[in-house]
Parts: sequence; C-alpha cells; structure tokens
Amino acid sequence: MHKKVDWLLVISVLALSIFGLIMIYSASYVWSEYKFNTPFKFVRNQGLFLIIGLLLMYFVSKIDYEYYYKYAKHLLIGCIILLVLVLIPGIGTIRNGSRSWFGIGSFGIQPSEFTKLALIIFSSKYLTTHKKLGPVIMLTMFIFGIIMLQPDFGTGTVIVMTIFGILFINGLKISLIVKLGIGGLAGIVGLILIAPYRLRRILSFVNPWRDPLGSGFQIIQSLYAIGPGGIFGLGFGNSIQKHFYLPEPQTDFIFSIISEEFGFLGVLIVATLFITLIYCGIRIALNAPDKFAKNMAFGITFGLAFQTILNLSVVIGLVPVTGVTLPFLSYGGSSLLITMVSMGVLMNISKNC
Repeated sequence: MHKKVDWLLVISVLALSIFGLIMIYSASYVWSEYKFNTPFKFVRNQGLFLIIGLLLMYFVSKIDYEYYYKYAKHLLIGCIILLVLVLIPGIGTIRNGSRSWFGIGSFGIQPSEFTKLALIIFSSKYLTTHKKLGPVIMLTMFIFGIIMLQPDFGTGTVIVMTIFGILFINGLKISLIVKLGIGGLAGIVGLILIAPYRLRRILSFVNPWRDPLGSGFQIIQSLYAIGPGGIFGLGFGNSIQKHFYLPEPQTDFIFSIISEEFGFLGVLIVATLFITLIYCGIRIALNAPDKFAKNMAFGITFGLAFQTILNLSVVIGLVPVTGVTLPFLSYGGSSLLITMVSMGVLMNISKNC
C-alpha cells in the first residue's frame, strides 16, 4: 500500500477553494454592505466553512475507504431520514422557494448535498456484489422524488446523472439509458404541468428577452457580465453587474463575475483547475485497488464534473436556471463541506492505489 499524498489533487483543491473565497468577497461585498452593514458577511461565513471543510478533508483522507463499505446502508438511511424531516414545516426552512434547508442561525444545512455522497457510497457497495442494476435505478428515482418535493430539481438532476455514470461503467446499456431518458423527459413534462414556473424558466432560457425584467432577468444580467470581460477582464473588484444587477452573484452565478473581472484568462485558469481535478479523479479510479473503490472514485468524479458543467451551462445560457452551485467557488456551506469530504475520500483511495 502506498502512502503518498496526491499533491496534484491537493493543490487543485486548495487553489480552487482559495480563489473561490477571494471571489465570494469580490462578488458579495456590495450586497453584504447594503444588507448587513459589513462587506465581510458572506466571505466570513464561507471562510469558516472552508476551514471546517479543509479539516474534514484531512481527517477523512486518513479514514480507510473500506470503512464506508461497512456503514454504507446506515449513511444512506440517515440521509433519507433528513430528506424527509426537512419537508416538515417548522423543521425545514424555505430559501429561494425550496424547503430544502435546516436553518441554524444565519447558517443553513442542505441534506440533499450529503445524500449525493451517501448514495454514491451505497451504490458502489451494491454494485460490487450484485449484477442487477434495477434496484439502484429505483432507489435513485425514489430519492429524486423526495428531493423534488422540496423542490430542488438541480440537485436531483446531479444525483441522477452521477448514479447513471456509475451504472454505465458497471454495464448499463446505452439503449436502456435512452429508454430511461425518454421516460425522464415524460416526467419532466409532468413536473412542468404541475408547476408552471418551470415552463416560464424554459421559455426564458429559449428567449430571455421575452421577459427581461422577470424570468429572463438573471440570464440576461449574467450575459452582460460575461460579455465585457474580454481577454483580461475589468480587474479584480471592478465588476459592474454585482452592483445590484445580477441577483446574489456570490452563489450560482459567481462564474459570471469571474468572467467579468478576469476575462478569458480567468476562465481559462478556472477551467484548467477543474480539468486537472477531474483528471486526478479518473486516474485514481482507474488505479483503484478494488471495485468498490473504483465505483466510489468514478462516482465522486462524475458528480463533480457534471455539476460543474451544469452550472457553467446555466451561466452562459445553454440550459435553464437550475440553482446548482459551482463546486469550490460558489457561496454555500453544505456544498463546500460535502465537496471537501468527497475529496478526502478520493485522497484516501489514491493512497491505496
């Protein structure tokens, strides 16, 4: 067993996290000053979560990944219980129209974020000893259904696509993926029919200027941020769109501010760091010592890659707004913590390669 640290993975994680903290300050200080009379509210909160996240990543990297094999079912059941509890008024709190949070003072914990990793671990264990893929598909759809009651379509989509990535490397046929995709489209149509606001989001995605002050406002302001960036950007702190044009720019649309302030060069650096991180994950998965570790490493990497691509696609207007954060960079404690824990799991697997 090798005990070497995967320094390329560590450096990529640290670079993205520190840059994310810097950009959260830049993107949020105007709104923070206006709302809380201090420019440091959001960056202070995120800084606390970053410290906790780094400590968790370090400690998790010391835990033998085989530990998760033993407790996979317990972790998943615990997360499902939390997903149900968060739906109960008085226990779960509503933010941005979704009852998907446990409020703790000014902080919030989102159990669906932790369910991502728990389902990856459980599916990885199940597929190590079973050849039938159907039970994993049904379980994933069940969890997706609970998350849609919140509703949180973006997180649910990331979970589904991540598990389907694991299923694909375990023999899920393309033809079945196509059939399930058609079924998924039918389900999406049903979701649109019961919640018309989703139709407005889709229409605003197709033509945001149809309702520039309503459903298309966020996409338009995002594009206005990206456009002027040029090659080198307007300079750190010089974003125009964060001055009450782009709503809550420190969250899902922080990449717009990065593009505006650092231009194509900043986009290239961020993309390179993410590609490096995904490369490390795939390399670890390919060299993993057993099937359980391989499935987990692929699952964590798939999830990170898909969430990143989905967020960037939203920001540049390729897909409708989903509310999915950009890993390491967007403001959000739950997202950062579970991403750091996932990186810790990857690091431990890499030590056993």
